[in-house]
Amino acid sequence: MAALKDKKTNRACVIGLDGVPYGMIVELARRGVMSTMARLMDIGKIHQMQASLPEISSVSWTDFMTGTNAGTHGIFGFTDFKPKSYAVRYPNFLDVKAPTIWDKLGAKGKKSVIINQPSTYPARKIEGVLISGFVALELAKAVWPMSYRAALEQMGYQIDVDILKCRESPEVLWQELSKTMAGGQKALNFFWEEGWDYFEFVVTGTDRLHHFLWQAYEDVNHPSHQSFLDFYRHIDRLIGKIVSAYHKLTNTYAGFYILSDHGFTGIQQEVYLNAWLEKNGYLRFIKSEPESLEDIHGRSRAFALDPNRIYLNYKNKFPKGSVERSARRALKQDIASKLAKLEYQGRRVVHKVFMAENVYSGPLASKGPDLIVVGEPGFDMKGSVRKKDIFGRSGLQGMHTWNDAFFWASEDLGDNLKIADVAPVILKNY
Repeated sequence: MAALKDKKTNRACVIGLDGVPYGMIVELARRGVMSTMARLMDIGKIHQMQASLPEISSVSWTDFMTGTNAGTHGIFGFTDFKPKSYAVRYPNFLDVKAPTIWDKLGAKGKKSVIINQPSTYPARKIEGVLISGFVALELAKAVWPMSYRAALEQMGYQIDVDILKCRESPEVLWQELSKTMAGGQKALNFFWEEGWDYFEFVVTGTDRLHHFLWQAYEDVNHPSHQSFLDFYRHIDRLIGKIVSAYHKLTNTYAGFYILSDHGFTGIQQEVYLNAWLEKNGYLRFIKSEPESLEDIHGRSRAFALDPNRIYLNYKNKFPKGSVERSARRALKQDIASKLAKLEYQGRRVVHKVFMAENVYSGPLASKGPDLIVVGEPGFDMKGSVRKKDIFGRSGLQGMHTWNDAFFWASEDLGDNLKIADVAPVILKNY
């Protein structure tokens, strides 16, 4: 494989495929399902990449767009604690404390077009166009400048699939995926002609498909197997159109990138960390049927927050805090060593327990969890307080993975790539 020579283009284009694992995209390319990706793998380099910790979109996409980790940008999950409280809040784009790729480009007078970027809601002013993606609640607050809202509505632009409807049946899921893809492609075509220095287009339907119908990928006899492959053929054709238009514009593949924010695999069991902490004596509640972490007992030493974050119950940080800072090292090591031994039907459950100091760096690091628990493939960590058993299942078929994201570039960027490393790679084009 010949990697292309590095070239400064003064432009860049990024395609994001939410939740698409490295292993799957390589396999689909080799099978001919994704012929464009197969060609790009010959032209450049597809890297296996580590997602954020925890391996969820809100954190990983923020790592990507800021080139930093949560200790600097401040987004540790889809939820976070209100100060000195066990009550949770939902951080949004206004809580991001580090400049994004397009903020840095805007400071240089460069125009960006950002379509369906997760974790950018509510949309705020940028030099160019921003259309927020998941978890945008309404289009009215998801578009900058607001003057483009009417055009998007006329296109039938839909931010995301209707999750509740998609739980009903595969037929509804396919309908919703078709609607969001059609609206997204119309927006892509419209804004491509607007004039830009940086262009980004993210597909989130891939993540939704994997959560609800991962078995359709793994099982060739599944009734939706061919539909699953056809969806990826469609995405591959779309990639082909974009890369062709970019090459026509720049006469190079340098500055063109494709990535995912985390990997995916099938679920064997969900693992309820608060149930494990309770059974192992680290957590107590004042009610037999707790409704939230606000029902915690003052003698608790640790608790979990979705999806896989464990916090120590520190004095002066939480209202019922009982843990002295001097005891944290021993307590963290004790929890980590016991979790490492957790098994399900003879199978190892925990891949690794990460200490926060080895994950986060920056002025906001102390706001984050103390431990992050990454499961072995098939074991999906959860933070529910209502589950009594450590293991269980919900209706979801697929779960996120940490070390199986991907990044395609025209150059070989070496091994051990992390998603926060991508922003500097993009910015060097300018």
